[in-house]
Amino acid sequence: MIDYIANQAQNLYTQAIVWDMVWPWEPWCGNDFDKMLRFHEAGFTAVSATIAGDNQNISEAVQRIATARNTLSAMEYVLLCESVDDVKSAKTSHRLGVLLHFEGTRCFERNLDMVEVFYKLGIRQTLLVFNNANSAGGGVMDNVDAGLTPYGRRLVEEMGRVGMLLDLSHTGHKTALEAIDVAMSPCLYTHSSPSALYAHPRNISDEEIKACAATGGLVGIPSSSMYHGDPKSSSETLFRHLDYVVQMVGAEHAGLGLDCVFETEPLNAYMRSKKDEWPDAKDPAWPGVVTARPEQVLTLTGLMLNAGYPDFSVRQILGENYVRICSDVWK
Repeated sequence: MIDYIANQAQNLYTQAIVWDMVWPWEPWCGNDFDKMLRFHEAGFTAVSATIAGDNQNISEAVQRIATARNTLSAMEYVLLCESVDDVKSAKTSHRLGVLLHFEGTRCFERNLDMVEVFYKLGIRQTLLVFNNANSAGGGVMDNVDAGLTPYGRRLVEEMGRVGMLLDLSHTGHKTALEAIDVAMSPCLYTHSSPSALYAHPRNISDEEIKACAATGGLVGIPSSSMYHGDPKSSSETLFRHLDYVVQMVGAEHAGLGLDCVFETEPLNAYMRSKKDEWPDAKDPAWPGVVTARPEQVLTLTGLMLNAGYPDFSVRQILGENYVRICSDVWK
């Protein structure tokens, strides 16, 4: 039976669209674009790279987009993607589709005209807030989340008009629920785990999971040990968090957002220097973060099949849900 499941998993995985919606482009922690080869060799179809966000202004964000586009376009095994058709072309041509997104909206500098400009430059989604409050609303690490601001409401509306996906990971819980109420299209938590399984400020409540699913969106399961309480970030732990979402709202509302970091020591040092943003690091005994690796998704596929998930549901989770949502939202 074990060999049968392993073979079934390999066959399904090879045929499926495998789409990870979050990979942070940060060369200082080992996440330079050469690491795209790991995803390609692991059989991924598409990866969305974090290009800029709350730590950049407009000029810096544009420069980072230019660097990313130029670098990725020169890589033979990569296809820079701006549409679902591009992602499908990446699959059929045996290349890795790479998309671009933001992690926070400070880089809009409160200029709503920049939403469409960034969209035309290839930015297909953005987190509303990254950990601490910005002009749009509160973050998950704030002591008080005051909710979606009037500007934040206009920003969500403009994103909906343009076709940019709204991502609510790292966003304050009150702000996120208010943004979901304003949004007119499917929303995402691209990399957020259920707080019912592990209590952490970054994790999300059952109310948030259900509200997101009600928009037609999904919750992407991250791989950070900090969000799971598993120092090894095992595939079994990823499945447990994934299965919680699936049992609550269905396989059509779950996906992948690994947020993989290949060299975690520089990341942990950075987090220790930003204790207001990462309160875990205030504990001298904090062990730091470990993340899963792309190769673990094949193991995760086997765990889903072993648990009785039908092939169709596994395909949805691996990538078809993103195909559906992006087809609905992108213009």
